Amino acid sequence: MKILIIGATSAIAKATARLYADRHAELFLIARNEARLAELVNDLEVRGASTVGHALLDLARQKDHAAAIDQAFAFLETVDIALICHGSLPDQEACELDYKKAEREITVNGLSVISLLTLLAFRLKAQQQGILAVITSVAGERGRQPNFVYGAAKSMVSTYLQGLRGKLHPFNVHVMDVRPGLVDSPMTAHLEKGPLWSTPEYVASKIVSSIDSRRHIVYTPGYWRIIMAAVCSIPEFIFKRIKF
Repeated sequence: MKILIIGATSAIAKATARLYADRHAELFLIARNEARLAELVNDLEVRGASTVGHALLDLARQKDHAAAIDQAFAFLETVDIALICHGSLPDQEACELDYKKAEREITVNGLSVISLLTLLAFRLKAQQQGILAVITSVAGERGRQPNFVYGAAKSMVSTYLQGLRGKLHPFNVHVMDVRPGLVDSPMTAHLEKGPLWSTPEYVASKIVSSIDSRRHIVYTPGYWRIIMAAVCSIPEFIFKRIKF
């Protein structure tokens, strides 16, 4: 099994990579922090990965994406699973006051993902097989006052994935949209935790099992499907007054 993981040093990505290392997969990792990436490579090799390659990339720099994807395919030759995991959690108020900050967050969480998907879809289509899995968010299902810049970017990606899923279906390429809820990770370390929070390890286990069963849209934990159905059912004249 040959697996490409982008945003590999994020908490969910690391937990997922470890599960595939346990299966002795061949892995190629892309991330921007050299020290953390080197540490992860060593960890995965110890855990049993067949081989581990890596490349450094600032994912906000779309012009550098093609070279990194070329490097991944040169190392793996073919890719069975490509998992896109990177993202950032913006300061909503700062983004409202400064368009440049909003633009950067939408680039990181939205446009950079579409850039990668464009490159990967071309490659997997040529292979006539493969799985594209992307971590989006339940935040993309409705624009909420505290995080609508983040939610807008994630919504854009989910809509793109829906169309791409149909486009690639005739070529035996499966597209999966992973929508986690609240996850206790370094990205959310500043937020108060509660009973709805899950761990990166739990989310990773759901990603791997859902890839195995080739699911389309994955809420993790599963109760977020019910929560978001309730949130989306609230009439707008009421919802616009709710600050959550």
